[in-house]
Amino acid sequence: MIPLDKQILEQYIDACELIKDTKDEIRKLRKHRSQIQQDSVKGSSHEFPYTLQTYHLEGLGYAAVKDPDELERMEVLLEERIRNAEKIKRQVEAWLNTVSPRMQRIIRYRIFEELTWAQVAVRMGRKATADSVRMEFTNFMKAA
Repeated sequence: MIPLDKQILEQYIDACELIKDTKDEIRKLRKHRSQIQQDSVKGSSHEFPYTLQTYHLEGLGYAAVKDPDELERMEVLLEERIRNAEKIKRQVEAWLNTVSPRMQRIIRYRIFEELTWAQVAVRMGRKATADSVRMEFTNFMKAA
């Protein structure tokens, strides 16, 4: 069980963003690795008659990476980063299922969606005010 505090809730948000960002990094890495580079060079045969010829070259480019295996190692590290962030996300989701549905809504609106207390009160309905919802959250966090 995760200790309950605001920092853990904020880690959930960071974990979600980290997953998205890391997936983008992996996508860019794969795109970079699969880019085909083309070039042509001119040369002549080494025997008489020395006829000028153009040779077309094509292959995978590993610009800025001297070791092609480095790209694979980097991808493995990025995938591990995603797994770790998903673990935090699952732990917070499991903890969130243990609190009351009302508090789940307040936490989701205030922490995950980053709404103001006034916006949370409107979403909560039933004559909730910004102060009442804030106090309910504060008391819940103190009790934990």
